[in-house]
Amino acid sequence: MKARLHQLYVDRIRDELGKRLGIKNPMAIPRLEKIVINMGVGQALNDKKLLDDAAEALTLIAGQKSVITKARRSIAGFKLREGVAIGCKVTLRGARMYEFMDRLLTLALPRVRDFRGVSPKAFDGKGNYSLGLTEYLVFPELNPDKFTRSQGMNIVFVTTATNNDHGRELLKMFGMPFRDPKASGRADKN
Repeated sequence: MKARLHQLYVDRIRDELGKRLGIKNPMAIPRLEKIVINMGVGQALNDKKLLDDAAEALTLIAGQKSVITKARRSIAGFKLREGVAIGCKVTLRGARMYEFMDRLLTLALPRVRDFRGVSPKAFDGKGNYSLGLTEYLVFPELNPDKFTRSQGMNIVFVTTATNNDHGRELLKMFGMPFRDPKASGRADKN
């Protein structure tokens, strides 16, 4: 059985998106390729347990074992050496990707305090979208008694879209709650 959002894409979003964007070739219609979740744990230099806790939390959130990432180069100002474990990440594809996106949109984002939508401007120019969460405890899989330290994460939605407008349209159709810059009454600084 397919994940709910994958079934929605196959049944409705793909055809409607093709019509909206004027794309006749079904293989050229934008689709979600992967979701990369990344946690940078800067305090891991002093306390390795923080990195282990973050990796365990990320594994619970994603439903897939996380990978420890290491520093690529030394930075003296941060007292960082090349090769030191500094964070963790997970790359989700297929059914796990759609399941995670469903949980993010329906359970986690509504639990964010003072949530008014995500920025519609966090695209990279090629249709990929980056989202930052300041608190990972918005995911119901985590027990707040066990994970007491506040930790943020970056979530990147990698699409096959060729530009930002196509990527934005795809994510909108999946239900991504983009903030309306006109409705907030203030200019969005992103």
